[in-house]
Amino acid sequence: MNEITVKQILQALSHVDDPDLKKDIVTLGMVKDIKAEGRNVSFTVELTTPACPLKAEIEKACRNAIKHFISDAENIDINMSARVSSRRDKSEVLPGVKNIIAIASGKGGVGKSTVAANLAFGLSHLGAKVGLLDADIYGPSVPIIMGLKGSHTQINSNGKMIPLEKDGIKVLSIGFMIKENQPVVWRGPMISSAFKQLINDADWGDLDYLIIDLPPGTGDIHLTMVQHLKLTGIVMVTTPQDVAIADCRRAMSMYLSENINTSIIGIIENMSWFVPDDAPEKKYFIFGEGGATKLSDEFNIPIIGQIPMFQNLQTKADNGTNPYAESNSATQHLIKITEEFARLVSIKNSQISTTSQI
Repeated sequence: MNEITVKQILQALSHVDDPDLKKDIVTLGMVKDIKAEGRNVSFTVELTTPACPLKAEIEKACRNAIKHFISDAENIDINMSARVSSRRDKSEVLPGVKNIIAIASGKGGVGKSTVAANLAFGLSHLGAKVGLLDADIYGPSVPIIMGLKGSHTQINSNGKMIPLEKDGIKVLSIGFMIKENQPVVWRGPMISSAFKQLINDADWGDLDYLIIDLPPGTGDIHLTMVQHLKLTGIVMVTTPQDVAIADCRRAMSMYLSENINTSIIGIIENMSWFVPDDAPEKKYFIFGEGGATKLSDEFNIPIIGQIPMFQNLQTKADNGTNPYAESNSATQHLIKITEEFARLVSIKNSQISTTSQI
């Protein structure tokens, strides 16, 4: 029996491609900590996100490659880990944040804040370090959705705001700084200044993903964000309704315009259909059908997923409860959407640089 070498292991694994990044995992630098002891082989595969939907597929391909190309190998120990990819650098605003993703919509009432919170919960559930910034200054709803209603921020020794935490997610909102029923009656410059403070004057620390829940429309916050931050990209949220699609189309056109030139990662269609509890085989398209598909075809931007109207998701959002506290059809559906979101972010990071500030 010939002694197995590290070179043999690398050669075998060079035949395993990452299906999304279209290169082999050795070239991508994903193989770490290789050990060969007798007939025992061990190594680590470092994925680009802990939310990778292809984790099991890649692990199986690695095991098959070792068996096929190194016949002497008996025990194969594969450790699947993750280091979230990023195209941001340390000289930028929020240097400790690998990916900044804004969740946007053309109009209000499409469930954008709920989608933002559920993405944050999903990424955290899958092992990522996540922050959630509520940038809807006029109508902050994240404190309710995250179960932090009535909470207030503290200031650390460096004079920075300390984001609150919910199930490991760092959360910050203007709602933590005003009375519960107090309206925010501010003009544009004050709104922009408040947004900058939530970014610059907070101790966000190291994060894999910072999710920014934007207000609806295209206004001061949106322009300040693209001027002040180098985004990884934007996720658009809409319902299937024609009026929601029309407003979403306008917002997408703004983000993709020559002056803004912001990358849109994908589209999430919310409230896509209703399934009654007593007839799970039926789908009722209450708000219409195919709206997100129209936008996807028109702008050549992928659909991340469609979210049906789950009663338990609405209840958990109103109660400020983590939807992943229990496993059910709703959470399984959200996991697939979260994984697809993380997959598209990784692909985006591998292809192009992040959005430039303007």
